[in-house]
Amino acid sequence: MGEIYANITLYNQLDLSAVRLGVRKTEDVRKIEVRALIDSGATTLAINNEIKNQLGLCVLETRESRLADGSVENYEFVGPVEVHFKNRSSLCRAVVLPNAEEVLLGAIPMEEMDVIIDMKNQELIIPPERPYVARVRV
Repeated sequence: MGEIYANITLYNQLDLSAVRLGVRKTEDVRKIEVRALIDSGATTLAINNEIKNQLGLCVLETRESRLADGSVENYEFVGPVEVHFKNRSSLCRAVVLPNAEEVLLGAIPMEEMDVIIDMKNQELIIPPERPYVARVRV
């Protein structure tokens, strides 16, 4: 099995809220389109410092985090970030891995967007039985 990637768009959610309130123009919303590694074994969204700075995200806290290699270190959590994939979106925080070369999309935002990993075709998809409306488990 190979690695699975998906094209997603990350937005500074405070900018989006300012547009909704009428105090910011749509063209001023900070966003970035990225190719993200899909990892259902990770919990959250992981970005690097460059993306954090480009989106102008605020540090919400520093938290101890365990990486895939088993090491434990303190990392910044920033946000709020709105993640968009096709017609789905998720509001979340992101962990900042300072020197990461790629964005990692974890299980929590994937669950909220109601997307699934199609292992046969090696891609992230919207469930065929729910193409228009995401279902959230509560």
